[in-house]
Amino acid sequence: MPFTFLGPSGQGTWHRAGRRVRGRVVVYETRLVPPGGSKPAGIAWMDAKLLAARLYSGSVSPGGGPYRYTAPIEPAQAATVVAAFNGGFKMRDARGGYYTEHRVIKPLRTGAASLVIYANGSVNIGAWGSDVSMTPAVVGVRQNLVPLVAGGQPTAAARGNWHAWGATCGAHSCANSVPGIEHQWRSGLGITADGALVYVTGPALDPLQLARLLARAGAIRAMQLDINPYWPVFVTYDPATFAGLAAPSNGRRLLPGTIQGPATFFTPSWGRDFITMSARRAG
Repeated sequence: MPFTFLGPSGQGTWHRAGRRVRGRVVVYETRLVPPGGSKPAGIAWMDAKLLAARLYSGSVSPGGGPYRYTAPIEPAQAATVVAAFNGGFKMRDARGGYYTEHRVIKPLRTGAASLVIYANGSVNIGAWGSDVSMTPAVVGVRQNLVPLVAGGQPTAAARGNWHAWGATCGAHSCANSVPGIEHQWRSGLGITADGALVYVTGPALDPLQLARLLARAGAIRAMQLDINPYWPVFVTYDPATFAGLAAPSNGRRLLPGTIQGPATFFTPSWGRDFITMSARRAG
């Protein structure tokens, strides 16, 4: 695992989560209070060599459906799903594009932070046009704002004005008339030097704290995903049997405080895009 730090509540102690793949643990989780923070964030590490990613589209984000892969997760896919997590902003706010199922739903933007999924389920993350680009093997691209981590360090943008990272809810309300706060629910996704994925979410993070947690977990490149209380969620599924179906009954949140949970991705009315990580086929 990227780090070990034993704080007063066992912070930084990794534990296994989700079903095993080929007898191996493929997701580990921990919690850590960021520097200058007051509340622990959840961190998940995923073995992307044994997991295959899939982008699920929603009716609200990105719009433009119908789509083959959208909520709810169907039984054929639930047989191998290990984890699922939220996507990014609604496209009007994402300042980037969206590509899936051989269609450009929103034009891809050069320089935008991009999650790229390939036909074999492998993943890359980086700035579009430099770190990542279109190839015949690309099956999904989800862009959201600009890179949060590059070269293993928070970017200059991550150290800048927090307002550039999206409109936040207030301390007790998401009404438009209530001023947003800097330390709010945020989520992010990064890739490590050896190709693992790391996901971070927490209830009281500014962009720089999110970037530092992703870098601490080993991310060399990372992007912010969705923010505010209603959207960030990371769930692992652990059926009782090897071939059992992932389901709300065997799902577990990374952080118990997230509003969304194991049932979210099995709800037909769920309108937001999300990503699943499933057992990769051998060979």
